[in-house]
Amino acid sequence: MPRKLISGNLPLTVAATLGLFASTSAAMPAFAGECPTDQVTARAMEPGATAPQGVTDDVLASIDLSSKGGDWKGNALRFRKLVVQPGGVVPWHSHEARPANILIVEGSITEYRSTCKVPIEHKAGEVTAEFGGLAHWWKNNGSKPAVLYSADILPPMAEHADTM
Repeated sequence: MPRKLISGNLPLTVAATLGLFASTSAAMPAFAGECPTDQVTARAMEPGATAPQGVTDDVLASIDLSSKGGDWKGNALRFRKLVVQPGGVVPWHSHEARPANILIVEGSITEYRSTCKVPIEHKAGEVTAEFGGLAHWWKNNGSKPAVLYSADILPPMAEHADTM
């Protein structure tokens, strides 16, 4: 079986982890779709937009995880397609109890994250993992629609199946 080569920012990530960059007073650059390390902090950003605007959210598939028993009862594994028009907003929401992976397929979108002092730009081809003490909102500041695919686990306490 052929092995898939890892490309992108992995060599830079390894170098940064090993401390191979010279220490300067300048901020470390953010890797694609990440918060710069010197901008990460708790409660870095206040809640933003609270209503969806210019966004469609289509559930493409959903699996009831109750048959797994125990803590899975009432949870659903959901796969969605979101299209965010220029100027459109995915409103402020939390991932405290709802892990998600988001793939940006087309365009770009800006994330305003509770744990980052600066906005984070996500571009086509990037994936971002969301879970834990993270809350955020997204806005398409570009001139083209942003297309995202989201896989998340919807907890039983979620009020609506279309929770963003």
